[in-house]
Amino acid sequence: MNKDWILTQESFDALLDWLDPERDIAGQKYEEIRRRLIKLYACRSCHEPEDLADETINRVTRKLKEITTESKGDRVAYFYAVGNNVFKEYLRRRLPDTPPPVGLQSNNVELEFACLESCLAELPVDQRELVVNYYQDEKLAKINQRKLLAENLGIAANALRIRAYRIRAALQECVEKCLDLKLQ
Repeated sequence: MNKDWILTQESFDALLDWLDPERDIAGQKYEEIRRRLIKLYACRSCHEPEDLADETINRVTRKLKEITTESKGDRVAYFYAVGNNVFKEYLRRRLPDTPPPVGLQSNNVELEFACLESCLAELPVDQRELVVNYYQDEKLAKINQRKLLAENLGIAANALRIRAYRIRAALQECVEKCLDLKLQ
């Protein structure tokens, strides 16, 4: 992703003008596009949906001069087409960072468990309870537990899944740092 290009007020105004000549309607369209891009990336289990949505919008804005002369189609569809490419780049970038498979045997099980307990203790109470409850039980009991947890929080199952994943990713990073410190 090109992090060098910066969205200026002038380019943002040009984007809004391209979306709609009426400024209020253009602002609403912009917000709707950004919200839907974030939702799309979140549904695809992206860790940074807001960043990818912003990158998508920046790329469209950067190409506005070319788009306005060439493109006659749906403007929203253009954002999704660019967003698809941004997501593919994100996946290629993320592949080497995949965590090791669960169940690998380690010689430091006690140390890993101690680090996990320490990292869990650092989490806010609501996050700690969510992640512990989310990963407890097996099979049908796990499914029922997750449904109940989502209902109690008043969120959809997918939103619960995303929250649990983000907490787990933070825990994994914390445990890895802890292990690095203790094994040195």
